[in-house]
Amino acid sequence: MVIMSSLAGQMFVLQVLIIVLLVAAGVAALALLARNDRFQAARARSLAAAESFAHAPGLPTVLRSPNPASVLQPLAEAARKAGNVDFIVVMNRDGIRYSSPRPERIGKKFIGTIGPSLAGHVTIESLQGPVGEEIQAVVPVMDGGRVVGMVASGLKMSKISGSANRLLPLLIAAGAGALALATAGTALVSRRLRRQTHGLGPAEMTRMYEHHDAVLHAVREGVVIVGDEGRVVLANDEARRLLALPPDVEGRQVDSLGLDPRTTQLLLSRHDASDEVLPVGDRLLAVNNRSTDRHGGPPGSVATLRDSTELRALAGKAEAAQRRLRLLYEASVAVGTTLDVTRTAEELTEVAARWFADYVTVDLAEPVLHGEEPPPGAYAQSPELRRVALSGTFTHPQYRVGEVYRYAPATPMATVFLSEQPVLVTDLPAASAWRAGDPERTRIVIEHGLHSLITVPLKARGVLMGVANFWRMRESPPLEEDDLTLAEELAARAAVCIDNARRFTREHTMAVTLQRSLLPRVLPEQTALDVAYRYLPARTGVGGDWFDVIPLPGYRVALVVGDVVGHGLHAAATMGRLRTAVQNFSALDLPPDELLARLDDLVDRIDQDTATDMDSAPDTDTGPAQDQLTITGATCLYALYDPTTGTCTMARAGHPPPAVVLPDGTVEFTELPAGPPLGVGGLPFEAVDLRLPEGASVVLYTDGLVEDREHDLDTGLEILRTTLAHPSRPPDETCDVVISTLQPDRRSDDITLLVARTRLMDPGRIAEWDLPSDPAAVAGARADVTRQLTDWGLAEQAFTTELILSELITNAIRYAPGPIKVRLLYDRTLICEVTDTSSTSPHLRYAAHEDEGGRGLFLIAQLAERWGTRYVARGKVIWAEQAVT
Repeated sequence: MVIMSSLAGQMFVLQVLIIVLLVAAGVAALALLARNDRFQAARARSLAAAESFAHAPGLPTVLRSPNPASVLQPLAEAARKAGNVDFIVVMNRDGIRYSSPRPERIGKKFIGTIGPSLAGHVTIESLQGPVGEEIQAVVPVMDGGRVVGMVASGLKMSKISGSANRLLPLLIAAGAGALALATAGTALVSRRLRRQTHGLGPAEMTRMYEHHDAVLHAVREGVVIVGDEGRVVLANDEARRLLALPPDVEGRQVDSLGLDPRTTQLLLSRHDASDEVLPVGDRLLAVNNRSTDRHGGPPGSVATLRDSTELRALAGKAEAAQRRLRLLYEASVAVGTTLDVTRTAEELTEVAARWFADYVTVDLAEPVLHGEEPPPGAYAQSPELRRVALSGTFTHPQYRVGEVYRYAPATPMATVFLSEQPVLVTDLPAASAWRAGDPERTRIVIEHGLHSLITVPLKARGVLMGVANFWRMRESPPLEEDDLTLAEELAARAAVCIDNARRFTREHTMAVTLQRSLLPRVLPEQTALDVAYRYLPARTGVGGDWFDVIPLPGYRVALVVGDVVGHGLHAAATMGRLRTAVQNFSALDLPPDELLARLDDLVDRIDQDTATDMDSAPDTDTGPAQDQLTITGATCLYALYDPTTGTCTMARAGHPPPAVVLPDGTVEFTELPAGPPLGVGGLPFEAVDLRLPEGASVVLYTDGLVEDREHDLDTGLEILRTTLAHPSRPPDETCDVVISTLQPDRRSDDITLLVARTRLMDPGRIAEWDLPSDPAAVAGARADVTRQLTDWGLAEQAFTTELILSELITNAIRYAPGPIKVRLLYDRTLICEVTDTSSTSPHLRYAAHEDEGGRGLFLIAQLAERWGTRYVARGKVIWAEQAVT
């Protein structure tokens, strides 16, 4: 009755568990249904919005227009609001945005998968955004069977609400009802079980015994049941075979069977045993023993026996194979995580020292560390290597990290280099040739217990780069032939990773060298600003960041910072072209907004030329290599500082805003109109004038400084603001502090930082006069200039300066109406400026013998070191610069 009651209770618990599982399955299915509803709704809405906009009539024509962003941005925003989606982004084939809910992202790379859409397919993907899961669809814009652009649309999953949640109370109520019914049914079943158990007849009991006996003797596991008096109650056929029992074993005492004492003791004891291994003859038996009276059964014990002799041998081989596979797996995961030669070698030694050998070293040829291949024939004799990594329990290395040495010809390492085949030394103390190469160091190795060695060449793609040495100490078994294959496999995998790192080092060095050759090597001489800069290339590839400091006439200085979209050699070359263009445009003395407009036209022409070259290229020249040739735009900030007035005029094209640090420590990010990135075209640029006190700092930078994977742009700007709030720091120290604070651990983009502290020109070195447009005023102006130069101690310059000013003033009176302004600036040089209201610039020419005029500018060019013209809001300024003697 106890057993039957226990069985009924088990059935009750089982049915309750089934109902609970059904309810849980229903809730899970409902949750999945709700998620699927939301996903399908988000997918349909995003796809509908993207396809509607992508199939809009006239969209391909707009994409081919010179300024698609100005047309598409308002249309996309209107469609986004009407379609109740989070964004609708129109982009070109390169993923550059023409529209965005955040205008500052126009001209930047779209984040998402666009590869299938370039082939004409629709892409729908799920992304994990900062506020939850998002669904976005990318639809190609077709024009005559050709993809000319793409439209992306998406929204957050949290905006889609499902209706399946309303069914949850009903499902819980149904589960509770089912649980109550199951409880009642279980009670009825238990009652019937108690009644029916006693109705079993002799036939049923006999059949049950027969089945039990057949199974007992058919299993391939020995079973021995011992009674309370130590007699064998039952022994199946497998037990008789394993223990060599006699046929009449049932009923005999266990201790009279002649078994091993340990086996006899285990069978007679009623103690539990689990997989206890006992030697029986030439077999190893795994024995399990349990008492039979735990749950009201008869007193005694039951033992099961398994033959584990072959399994133990197979287990040893399987364990060894598993260790080898585990080592190879660990090596494939841990070796080659970076593109650094030294770190890759360290990873090999760490993995091998943990799983394979007691002490591991890696020695490489010197050119490999610099990204080069060892020259042909370098290994005709004993090689000279540098130890780059070691790991293990050996505390006295034969050679230390960084040490350069040459192996003796008889050593295993030299043999490996000459033959390019691995070498196994099973007994180092007996290897006399190896010990003779360097007796003192090898003595230390042997005294510390290193007894065996495998040396393997590190060779990949036909390049022999070094050797890996695997050592074992006295506590470990010696290395054998079976270990040689594993060491070769480890070295082969590591060699490929080291060669990848070597090739990357070479290419990265070339790209960085090109980038740095295109940037200023030294800052030009000027007195208007105290300037410091920092440039850090990306760790995985150079970008297109650049900066410049350009002295201009009138002691003015132009500061430039720009960033070409993309990475690699093409971005660096494009940066060089743009930097050259900025220098040429600056020589024309253009205002910042006009200079950016001309630079925008230049980038657009470069884009068109590149597109033409790609269209005319053979059809086989496709893929990523061709896509990288497309210029996708750039950002730029141009600032022009005049130390005579303290005015700084700035304009930017999609670039982060500059920071201005005032002498009192206040840090402001200038409210400068962003303007479109270069290459977008169509929208004007605006310039802003700032009056800066002496000692203020202007900080220009690229987005790699303030934006990365660890923090967004706003967070980076706030950290920059806090770091700059120390006006007493000199610019060079400010650069160091900013870089150390904001530089990310894994630098994925170039970082450019330019800090310029303002200076004001001494008012005593500036002289100005207003003259009427009257030839009689020339004489007075000459006298005033002479007096001023005498006061400055430049009396020797007076005659030359009078001639220059006479020609400039006379020319202004003759050709320009209105008042004339004369200004002298004295700093490193002496500059004479004449301002008039005419917008016509004079040109230097050779006068004929019969010409009465035309020789004034020629005379000025001979007397002055430099001269030129720049335009102002009302008129122009003609200037001439003389060296101060």
